[in-house]
Amino acid sequence: MTRAEPWSDHGALSRVAPAWLDHLLVERGLSANTLDAYRRDLRRYAEYLAARHIDDFDKIGEADVQGFQHWLATGEGPRAPQAPASVARCLVTVRNLHRFAVDDGLASQDVAANVQVPRLGTRLPKALDVQQVQALLDAPDAETTTGLRDRALLELLYGTGARVSEICQLDVDDLTRVLAAPEAGLRLLGKGNKERVVPLGSYAREAVEAWLVRGRPVWQQAARNPGPALLLNSLGRRLSRQSAYQVLRQAAATAGLDVEVSPHSLRHSFATHLLDGGADVRVVQELLGHSSVTTTQIYTMVTVEHLREVYLDSHPRAR
Repeated sequence: MTRAEPWSDHGALSRVAPAWLDHLLVERGLSANTLDAYRRDLRRYAEYLAARHIDDFDKIGEADVQGFQHWLATGEGPRAPQAPASVARCLVTVRNLHRFAVDDGLASQDVAANVQVPRLGTRLPKALDVQQVQALLDAPDAETTTGLRDRALLELLYGTGARVSEICQLDVDDLTRVLAAPEAGLRLLGKGNKERVVPLGSYAREAVEAWLVRGRPVWQQAARNPGPALLLNSLGRRLSRQSAYQVLRQAAATAGLDVEVSPHSLRHSFATHLLDGGADVRVVQELLGHSSVTTTQIYTMVTVEHLREVYLDSHPRAR
């Protein structure tokens, strides 16, 4: 049984939230992961409105939206204060919800239009250096089924720069085509169902082949209805994003890395190492699937900062 949303039967968002989510799914074609993030933000907004006994969308005012920002930041009630990035994201969700309500004729006034989203300082992505990545990739024990799966996952993440959700949704057929014709590249389905093709290096191909030949058949037999997923868990089901994150944490611990590591760390490392090696920023943009080169250019800031550190550490008159 699926859990009822806090706005499903009554409350201020009962009309608007379902309509907006349907709009995002049907007309905008947003991914399930993005929709889940919006739902989480809406649940917080519904909780806040219910706590203030606001049960009608038309009764929400600008002060209420501003109060929601304060409520998130200070952690009123039985909740912890949210990080600035989380507060900003929730406010963007609420602003988009109210704008949709006006555009769709569900409200007469956009009460969130003048509420400013707090500006965040530029956060440079944290990339691992080449030695750290090598230690991470070498961590899984390739003599075990789990190790074969984990090494295939890690090599795919670092070798393609893909998002973890893009790797987890790959099917066996997606890889067998590439293994048969490496020059064709690997097709990935990114945000907004945008497809891109990325090269697949020899290390990733070897890790995937080892998993397909010596690992996956073992766990496939454990499944009553084996599906097409490339990466499986021990029950023969598709590996989830959450489980992939745990694989990264375990590999980092085995490698003795004392830095925070996530699937996105390998994506950041992929981009940073390409730029360090002389790749053009627009090539990296295509490989990452960024719609705007501006998003990719933040990695050039990382490499410039790295150059500055090397200069300060190495040049006798740098300081």
